[in-house]
Amino acid sequence: MPLVETFTPPNTPTPIGPYSHVAKVGSFITIGGTAGVDPATGALAGDDVASQTARILESFRVMLQHVGSDLQHIVHVNVFLRDMADFDEMNRAYVAAVGDHRPARTVFSVKELPRPSVLLTMNLTAVTKE
Repeated sequence: MPLVETFTPPNTPTPIGPYSHVAKVGSFITIGGTAGVDPATGALAGDDVASQTARILESFRVMLQHVGSDLQHIVHVNVFLRDMADFDEMNRAYVAAVGDHRPARTVFSVKELPRPSVLLTMNLTAVTKE
């Protein structure tokens, strides 16, 4: 049986519920729903979707590095966006972080998220660099 390892790496936001941010089985990695929260302060990175998107992707970078991966090894991203009017702004911040890598992605419009000022959350699947 493969071992399921779970982590909430240092310098990442504290989960708001009974879960770890990262689960890893062999070379397969999943990262659960992550908001644009600054891990140092616990506050949102900003009140706009670009700031929150950039913070989420920086948290992903740190989480992936912790388990031997990086943003270039993302396989799929889910984006949960409160307002589809923010789609283009989210995309600009997303591209600024991931560069030319284009993993599969799904964007959902959602009515609400766990914290009132959160404009989006993301989760992903990735593989290790091995």
